[in-house]
Amino acid sequence: MKKTSELFEEKEVTFSFELFPPKTEEGFLKLTKTIEGLSELKPDFISVTCGAGGGNREKTTEIVDLIQKKHKIIGVEHLTCIGNTHGEIKNTLDDIKRKGICNVLALRGDPPKNDPDWKPTANHFSYSYELCEFIRFKYGEYFSIGVAGFPEGHVLCPDRGQDAKYLKMKTDAGADYVITQLFFDNEDYFGYVERLRKLGVTARVIPGIVPITDYNGIVNFCKTCGASIPKEVHQTFSHLADNKEATIEEGIRFAARQCKELLENGAPGIHFYTLNKIHPIDVILEDIRE
Repeated sequence: MKKTSELFEEKEVTFSFELFPPKTEEGFLKLTKTIEGLSELKPDFISVTCGAGGGNREKTTEIVDLIQKKHKIIGVEHLTCIGNTHGEIKNTLDDIKRKGICNVLALRGDPPKNDPDWKPTANHFSYSYELCEFIRFKYGEYFSIGVAGFPEGHVLCPDRGQDAKYLKMKTDAGADYVITQLFFDNEDYFGYVERLRKLGVTARVIPGIVPITDYNGIVNFCKTCGASIPKEVHQTFSHLADNKEATIEEGIRFAARQCKELLENGAPGIHFYTLNKIHPIDVILEDIRE
């Protein structure tokens, strides 16, 4: 299967999706149907998360393997520092290499819900740049490595200038490209890219977009991840909170407008956080690809 780094050499603009592994077998079967639908949208690649604390690892690999072998689409496996020892990470990398998976997203990760104060030991990586270094040292250029970027600064590092320096550490350690956390103000993205370029980061920075389908849900999520919600979003969606259909329709318009502005001003693609759903991604993607 092609590496994302090779894909980026061929295409200036890419469209991609993120999925997460369900916790039940019924949910997994439902996801396989969703993947069939999403594959018809012809994404350039699909990434698959793992659970908090690195959980649900086997399902992550199973889904990526399915994406690649059945649907012939590049799959990207998320790999986290938190919850995985050095040995466990190497075992995972060896396993996915045997399966022909050659794309990973190297992340620090979130602590498990039952251990929110999780701390790394000497047998764990503390930061994603260390994970990037490890992958490059052990596997050379076999894997294409993506990392997460934070246009507004990471929740643990709200200083945007310092956060950009941390991102440079990841690319210096071997990361090939960046996928950003969700944001709703495009100026945050363009400002982030400008900060990175001034530091000498040349890697592709792909904006991560989540369409608003649940106003209260996105407000609560953004409180935990550190993303801000502009006044325009509150004004547009707050009065629709109890009207799901109207919220989705407005969410499509907002996301399509946001994506078009990003692409028109040089963004190298869009990475959609699908929440394991085909709609409204299908409508938005059709609109922005025209």
